[in-house]
Amino acid sequence: MPETIASKADFWFDPICPFAWITSRWIGEVEEVRNITTEWHVMSLAVLNEGRDLDAGYRELIDKAWGPVRVIIAASKQHGAQVIKPLYDAMGSLIHDGGEKDYGLVIAKALADVGLPAALADAASSDDFDSQLRASHEAGISLVGQDVGTPVVAFNGTAFFGPVLTRIPRGEEAGRLWDATVTLASFPHFFELKRSRTERPEFD
Repeated sequence: MPETIASKADFWFDPICPFAWITSRWIGEVEEVRNITTEWHVMSLAVLNEGRDLDAGYRELIDKAWGPVRVIIAASKQHGAQVIKPLYDAMGSLIHDGGEKDYGLVIAKALADVGLPAALADAASSDDFDSQLRASHEAGISLVGQDVGTPVVAFNGTAFFGPVLTRIPRGEEAGRLWDATVTLASFPHFFELKRSRTERPEFD
């Protein structure tokens, strides 16, 4: 029998977001137990929060958030879309698993880990690729609306923000959560299911 072609999911992320990181690790687990592949795209918390009144601490974080996404976009434009996921994995491992808060160091180490030119780090402080960054962000956020964040997942004609998780589901548990999420999101009159978060994300 011919091999079944995997269905494609599209995943938009900002590398500084801990919840996007957990959801991205979940998607990796889903790929092991469901017939899907994932295409990776950048969205930007910096773009999303432009013009918004934020508290000082979050504003400082958002202002620093331009660097990593700009570098990923520049790398993808100069070296191909296939570098997006490895660069995200490298940055996310440093930021979330390693607790590194110096994004300049994160960018330099991630570029070295992936084997990309160190000069790409210059894109962090340049707006040369901002039009492409904004276009990638808009492609994702336009599917779900402006009142959400990262990540955004699109699959089989539907799209959703999240799910927001504080632990990484593994194995068949990841698959069951995927099935439930896609089922809910595919109902055209479903919009929100939410409860207050009572714990911080953990990445192991």
